[in-house]
Amino acid sequence: MILDYDLSSIQEARDVARKAKQAQEILAEFTEEQLEKILLAMVKAVEENAEWLAKMAVDETKYGVFEHKVVKNLFAARDIYEHIKDIKTVGVIREDKVKRVVEIGVPMGVILGITPTTNPTSTTIHNSLCAIKGGNSIVFAPHPNAVKCSNATVQILHEAAVKAGAPQGVIGSISKISMKATDELMHNEDISVIVATGGSAMVKAAYSAGKPAFGVGPGNVPAFIERSANIKQAVQDIIASKTFDNGMICASEQAILADEPVKDEIIQELKKQGAHFLNKEEVDKVGKVLMTPKGGLNPALVGKSPRFIADKAGIAIPEGARILIAPLDGYGVDHPLAHEKLSPVLGFYTVKDWLEACYLSINLLKLGGIGHTFSIHSQNDEIIREFVHKPVFRIVVNTPSALGGIGYTTGLTPSMTLGCGTWGGSSISENLGPQHLINVKRLAYGIKAYEAKASEPKTPACNFSSDEIAGLVRQVLKQLQAG
Repeated sequence: MILDYDLSSIQEARDVARKAKQAQEILAEFTEEQLEKILLAMVKAVEENAEWLAKMAVDETKYGVFEHKVVKNLFAARDIYEHIKDIKTVGVIREDKVKRVVEIGVPMGVILGITPTTNPTSTTIHNSLCAIKGGNSIVFAPHPNAVKCSNATVQILHEAAVKAGAPQGVIGSISKISMKATDELMHNEDISVIVATGGSAMVKAAYSAGKPAFGVGPGNVPAFIERSANIKQAVQDIIASKTFDNGMICASEQAILADEPVKDEIIQELKKQGAHFLNKEEVDKVGKVLMTPKGGLNPALVGKSPRFIADKAGIAIPEGARILIAPLDGYGVDHPLAHEKLSPVLGFYTVKDWLEACYLSINLLKLGGIGHTFSIHSQNDEIIREFVHKPVFRIVVNTPSALGGIGYTTGLTPSMTLGCGTWGGSSISENLGPQHLINVKRLAYGIKAYEAKASEPKTPACNFSSDEIAGLVRQVLKQLQAG
């Protein structure tokens, strides 16, 4: 029976990929205006179904906050569209009239999107818009715990796209989820490129599939509150970020680094705004239930409320506690809450100054967030600029890190797929957009003549007649025969 399911899931994967390939060959001929019509229809469909999809995601995955998932769905449609609508992706996209180089955008082909259980609907929306914008088709391999909501999202997007003129099969997904089916898609000849959003093992598998891939790794974001910061606003931003969808965006803060001169003020403000500080025994209890013995996240507690986590840990917390704060004096194996938590739980450290904050942030990032995101709250621009040397590709300043990292509250490219660069094992170091999902041809005209230089060696002229050459050959042959 298991064998039959695996075989049928593999066959479904092949069928979905083949249909997407056929659709893409048609879509590749579409003009920018035709693609624009399809995108607008997809955005409108998301707007009409954002709440329903959010409810499906919460009901199926048991993760996060309904209202915040609605926000993420609308962000992945409206904000992404507003950002990408003027990006040239097909036909002539750039022309340098001085260097006489013309750049022409062409689709990559069929995109495979591997989506997470934390942001299943919004990631599907984002990746679909980016794919279609570049004239690509896309198929999805959803997370096993988010199949229904992911496929519902695909269905809504596909129906809207087809009604607007797109070919059948342009957006697809597998419904029979298995490792073999996902593996089939990753290696299928009809798939051109992989966009993998999720755990490190899955991202590594995508990069090992033998074809181009965009994978994004985990975040373990340190948030440094420097002594010149607006403490009230900094705390407000951090709590807003950490409670947004119960902390499931990978760019959300994982530890506060409090500058020692303002530590007491930070603690007081955190408590005032609904944070509950755990004692040492409670830190140990929460650490044991939130993280596995091997150092990974307990999936049963991802995206859960502080009350749910406290109950599982067997501790009492005040009614209305918005986040749990775990004071820590180290990091690594003996400090499980120093790792990425994807829940409304924050580590808390005290640092002497910004230099110690630099050192500590690097070590925290090395636990699993290298290349991803760093957050700083400060009014001292000289100190802020010092952090550009740290091993991350997003440094968000005076803003909620989760929302700043995805481009909701900052000028970064709005995206649900955040590259971590080579430091984090990613092929891109920025937020993924449609510009990453096209190939670019270049038409290059000659702009300077090539002339042989006088100093270049010339082939010596031959002044021997044919009879003289024949005589020389006979002499050489006689010498060789004579030994």
